[in-house]
Formats: sequence, structure tokens, C-alpha cells
Amino acid sequence: MNDLSALLAIARDAAAAGAALLTTGEVGAVHSKGDRDFVTQRDLEIQETIKRRLRSHAPQIAFRSEETTTQSPDLAHCESTWVLDPIDGTSNFIHNIPLCAVSLALVHRDRPIVGVIRAPFLGLEYYAIEGRGAYLNDRPIATGRARHLRDAIVSIGDYAVGPGAEAKNRTRFAVTEALAAEVERVRMFGSAALDLAWTAEGRTDGCVIMSNKQWDMAAGVLIARESGAVVTDSDGSIHNVRSRHTVAANPIISRELLQLISTAQQ
Repeated sequence: MNDLSALLAIARDAAAAGAALLTTGEVGAVHSKGDRDFVTQRDLEIQETIKRRLRSHAPQIAFRSEETTTQSPDLAHCESTWVLDPIDGTSNFIHNIPLCAVSLALVHRDRPIVGVIRAPFLGLEYYAIEGRGAYLNDRPIATGRARHLRDAIVSIGDYAVGPGAEAKNRTRFAVTEALAAEVERVRMFGSAALDLAWTAEGRTDGCVIMSNKQWDMAAGVLIARESGAVVTDSDGSIHNVRSRHTVAANPIISRELLQLISTAQQ
């Protein structure tokens, strides 16, 4: 593996180029990928811009993106892969809601080791290298310190759409109801990258995302971990690319949050 500081610099440069496009010009054509699931012309432009930058500096590293139409590498079996969501929060972007971000990670042997999240409408850049802490706009960050769920703000991931949405949402609704009964406030931001980054920063105390699409999660999982958050599957096992769900929280309330989720799913 190449020097991680150099690879972070490459990732930050590429994400910055993508984020600049996110705030420039119109949304462009909007195409449906399925039931209430969309891709914009801007997604594709950002993807290609970042892909070119990464390949010019690190051509030996594989590339995977949410909007890639060709065969993507299996992260569980790749030595190293760039993983990109060109616009995490596309529906927010389409509706001129500023809660959207470019999310880019380097995944090595099924774990993220470099991560960058840029939310340009909010002026935020989060980044981390495995084992070296997490940063926001070049200052170190750490999780919040809520001691009980009743003192915590917890965000939840989007509800499901598309095939099987009804069954998936029964679980999501149950978890939402359980959270609403216990925590200070529940929030839905519409961007998994920001759910995880804001848990890392301590704006929120935890997030519950009942999915695990790596282009959404990889960068945020690393940044949350490096800030001191506990990041697991909903069953409490250590989160990895094969996990079903993504739960992050400050270490004080993590066990209590996981117990609430377990009870809600029964």
C-alpha cells in the first residue's frame, strides 16, 4: 500500500474537484434508476471528473462508484479500491436542499483506510486516515458526550424504496418508533455520509442506517471510527463491507442504542 498521506492528498484533491462541480451550474437532466431513485447529469459529471483525477495519480487502484454501469470490483476480495458516491443525497440536491455531499473512500481488504466527505453547500470537509484521527476543515473532531439516549439526538437513514420496500420499511418504522419514544430528538437528513460525519463531529450522538451500500458508507464509517464512535452492524458485530446495517454512536450510548434496535426488530 502506498503512503496513506499521499493517497489522502489525492482523495482530497479529487473530492474537491467533484464538490466544485456540485455547486456550479444546473442539476442537468434527471433520470430514473428505479422507484423514486434518481441520477442527475451532475452525478455523472462529478463521477467522471473524480475518476480521471484518481487514475491520473494512482492508476493501479481499482475504482467503484454508485453510478458505474460496468462490472464493479467485489470489495471483499480487492486489495484496494476507490469507492465513490458522487452526490450522496441526490434527492436533496434535485430539490435544492443543501444536505448533500461527495463521499470518497479508499477501501483496502474490505475496510476503509482513507475517507473524505465534502459538503460544499455547507462549507464542510471531513477526512480521516485509519489510525490517525478524524478532521473537519483541518481541525480534529470527536464524538458527542451524551450519556443516555434521552439526552441524544439520533439520525436515521432514508426509508426504503423500490422492490421489497414495504417489508424493509416495517423494520425501519419500528426502529423509528422506538427511537421517538426514547431519544431527545430523531432526525432524517437524507445523506448517509452526513449522518456518519455529524455523529463523528458530535452534532448528533448517533445514527441508525438500515442499509450498507459502500459508496454511501465507507468514508463516513472511517471518519466516525477515527473520531471515537463505535460503528457496528445492528446486531453489534463490527461493521464491514458485508454488514447488513450501519449503526454509529458515541461509545457511552452505543450499547443502549443497539439494545433499542434489537428490541424494535423482534
